[in-house]
Amino acid sequence: MPIAEQIQLVVRTAEHLTVLKEFELPEDQVQFTSHPKEVLNLGEGQFPIVILADGHPVGFFILHATERVKEYTSHSHAMLLTALSIDHRQQRKGYAKRGMLALPAFIRREFPSCNEVVLVVNHKNVPAQQLYASVGFKDTGRRRMGPIGEQWVMDLTI
Repeated sequence: MPIAEQIQLVVRTAEHLTVLKEFELPEDQVQFTSHPKEVLNLGEGQFPIVILADGHPVGFFILHATERVKEYTSHSHAMLLTALSIDHRQQRKGYAKRGMLALPAFIRREFPSCNEVVLVVNHKNVPAQQLYASVGFKDTGRRRMGPIGEQWVMDLTI
């Protein structure tokens, strides 16, 4: 039985940029997320996170500790997760789930004051809803209108 790759979450560095810019995302996924190359220039309080499999970038997301978080929760120590994507060539290998399962330990280590992660997921994006639910995110019952329809607010207690 092959040994599963080690999954690690790290803050993006310059060495990750070349691979992130080459990520492939099908059009049906791009409607729900941002391609990593589209969100390279982030502001203060925005943290680009890379999902590594045996040291190679396979996924990406952003954690926000900005005023924007208040749109989704009243918890003062929450962070917002956005722009989760897995390179199309690396999909269906469990990287998104394993990356999200690693999220609580990563948050406790890198952002120790954070006690909640919130996100929004489009009601049409059933695979993402299932992923988030499978790793412990709960539907808060709150709804928002996004650019392409209703979004569900989900949260994860850290």
